[in-house]
Parts: sequence; C-alpha cells; structure tokens
Amino acid sequence: MKQTKTYLSKTVEELKPSGIRRFFDLAAGMEGVISLGVGEPDFVTSWSVREAAILSLEQGYTSYTANAGLLELREEIAAYMENSFGLEYSASNEMIVTVGASQALDIALRAVVDPGDEVIVIEPSFVSYIPLVNLAGGKGVAVQTKKENDFKVTPAELEEVITHRTKAIILCSPNNPTGTMLNEQDLEAIATVAKNHDLVIISDEIYAELSYDEKFVSFAAIEEMRERTILISGFSKGFAMTGWRLGFVCAPKELTEAMLKIHQYAMMCAPTMAQFAAIEALKHGNEDVNGMRKSYRRRRNYFVQSLNEIGLECHTPGGAFYAFPSIERTGLTSEQFAERLLVEEKVAVVPGNVFGQSGEGHIRCSYASSMEQLQESIKRMKRFLERQF
Repeated sequence: MKQTKTYLSKTVEELKPSGIRRFFDLAAGMEGVISLGVGEPDFVTSWSVREAAILSLEQGYTSYTANAGLLELREEIAAYMENSFGLEYSASNEMIVTVGASQALDIALRAVVDPGDEVIVIEPSFVSYIPLVNLAGGKGVAVQTKKENDFKVTPAELEEVITHRTKAIILCSPNNPTGTMLNEQDLEAIATVAKNHDLVIISDEIYAELSYDEKFVSFAAIEEMRERTILISGFSKGFAMTGWRLGFVCAPKELTEAMLKIHQYAMMCAPTMAQFAAIEALKHGNEDVNGMRKSYRRRRNYFVQSLNEIGLECHTPGGAFYAFPSIERTGLTSEQFAERLLVEEKVAVVPGNVFGQSGEGHIRCSYASSMEQLQESIKRMKRFLERQF
C-alpha cells in the first residue's frame, strides 16, 4: 500500500516547522515559566471593541460581508491611514480586509510572484516570510544585516543579492524580531534601489503604532513609492486584537484587484464580528493605543538597560515590543542558550537563529509582559549568567 507521505507536495514537505512554536511547546509543559517568547500584547482588547462585536452578534450580523470587507470598515481604515500616516487609499478599490496580516502577506506574494521569481527577505526576519515566498512558487533570498548597524539593511547589501530574477523586497519596520525601525532616510535609500531595479516593495507595517522615539514613516509615503508598494497592516499588535485575526492590505487598484481574486477563492471574507469590532477600534481606540504604547516604552527602557547591565549587549529597539540581545559572550549557540535558560531558570526566550543566519548569537525577548515578570526574568537571567559564565 502506498504511504500517505508520498502524496505530499514537495514544497510543503520541505517546509520546516516554526522554530518559535517549538519553544512555546517546551515551555507549555513546565510550571513557573516566565515567557518572553510570545509575540503578542499582554493587554486585553478594549472593552468598547469587545462590546461592538457582541452587539453585532446580538443584532444578527452573522452573514458574509463583501469580499473586500465591510465598506464602513474600509472607509475607517482609509481615514485612519490618512490621519496617522499621510497616506491616501480608496476604500472602494485600493484595500482588502484580510484574516490577519498573515493572510494579507500570503495574497500579496501570490499576486506578484511567478515561479522562479526571487524575493529579498531582510534578516533577521519574521519566520513566515521565506516559507510564504516558497509556497507562492518563488525563491526567498536572504540578506544578512549586522548588529553593528542595529540590523538596518544598506543599499550595498541589497545590491549584492539582486539578480535579473528579483521581483520584490519584503520590509518589516518596526522589525520583528529586532525592534529596529527604519527612518525616512533609511527608507529613501531602499527606495532608490527599488526604483533602479523596478522592484515591488511588500511593506509589513503591523507594528506601526508601536514606535517610541521618532515618528513612524510608511514606505508608501516615500516619494514615488506608493505605486510600487503593497502595504500590510492590521489590528493584532497596536490594538491588542491578535485573536480576532483581522488585518488589511492597501495597494494601487491593479494590485488590489489581483489580490482580491485570490482572497475570493481562498477566504471569501474576514470574520464579520471582528470587522465590526475593528470599526469601533478605529473610531474610539486611539486613547487605548496611546496608553499601551507608553507602557511598552517604559518596559523597553527598563528591560534593555537591565540586559546591558547584566552583560547581554542589546541595542535600543525603536519600535515593536522585542529586545534582541547578543549572547555571543557566553560561547553558546542561541538554541543552547535558550534551552538551558528555560530548563535551569524557567525563562522562555526564542533563539535568534530561527529568524535567519544573522540572528545567530542573539535571543528574542518580548517585553510585552508585566513589569513584575520582566524584573523577575532579569534576576533569573543574571543568576544564570553568573552561575555558568
């Protein structure tokens, strides 16, 4: 009898499981663990947002919406993008409400990538980028950034890997896992490369609301870049709505029409009650977002300073809620460090190598935890370092 495994797609069979999930699973089986590995807010979604979803259910709004999402929600997104980032997108034909930013990234790649096309991924990067490129039939090409440059990519680094097959670049600012945020000058340098080589930019801006020291600048706001940018964002991080699975993608009409065809066949529409919740979040959630951002900034300042004080060199992240300290002085690989820290001190972090080759020698720590947990985790990490090294 033929083995079931022989039916598998070679592309899927070659995909590696998420390195992040492995450490979540290890930590889940232990008591007393402080988890700094979870990439989601520790805040509960605002009550008014939850109430809006409940009200939509009570009123019987349980049917499909338009494929692109509720028009009212798209209009609120359009207003939000203009007021917050100076971007103008048509609610009628330049945006799609998706099932999280992850689905937005998936349909963006499938809309622009042909078999054999190369897509540049700037590492350290979120673990799904290269697998999604591969699933779209393309080839992910990694660019390794350097800690000496705070993990910012340079035009020269991009030029080294561009070939005649290069189709697009995936950007993530603020970045997961490093927290690095690209300023206007950084983006303009990348824009020059994109224009010279006629490349599409897929800009993951899911952490746009969580910038701490300078104003966030969208890649689509850079001169002449709007027409070649697919902007991806959502409600998970800034609005503390991870479980609602709601994102959106904004792009010029021709690109949006292509993505909508894929969305129609693969997903139909995003969850209706989540869309009503998002309308409330955009209308009245600004105060809550500001409060969360201030809290994260306080925690960042404490945590990064403390990491440096105990001997784990760490640059100050400009956004998101991750610190990415170096553990090179210990002589351990990032996986060895993370496993021993978990077993010996019950602190869960993510080894940097799961985010790409340039992540080796680092660990990702989420400071989306209570100050008490952050303080205790620093005590445990200090004890671990003093005992072993």
